[in-house]
Amino acid sequence: MSVLRKLYQFHFKSESRERLFLASLGFLVTFAAVRAITLSIRAGVGPFHNLSAGSTHIHHLVWGILILLAVGYIWLTEIGVGSSLLASLTAIAFGVGAALTLDEFALWLSLQDVYWEKQGRQSIDAVVIFASLLSVGIWGGPFLRAASREILKLRRKPSRPG
Repeated sequence: MSVLRKLYQFHFKSESRERLFLASLGFLVTFAAVRAITLSIRAGVGPFHNLSAGSTHIHHLVWGILILLAVGYIWLTEIGVGSSLLASLTAIAFGVGAALTLDEFALWLSLQDVYWEKQGRQSIDAVVIFASLLSVGIWGGPFLRAASREILKLRRKPSRPG
């Protein structure tokens, strides 16, 4: 295993090259797995079934978008990557893309144009929730990190016999 680790480290000295490789690998493996699973669901073979919340079928598109939003946010908070015009522009583009995507949350959840109908309210709810999470991360970030460190310190201390 040590040889494989050395080969990996040699070929992926560049962090961006490694990220591109891992993203490609994740894409190809997931695409193949999802195709196989959806085929088995359609054929009624195997342990897999559609996922629903009440009468609403939750398509895997929903999970993909949520993962992309989460990863984008995490990458925005990555420390030590420096600042550049490209980093600033992509941060703005992430915000624009997240707003456009979440404004249509009800559409990608139900796969119907319900923008101005009762179900369209789900888009507003999604935007409010996402904006709230962004705010918590921005304004509460320093406190949450400090609190986490303190909690970890307390967990590491050996308990004294009492």
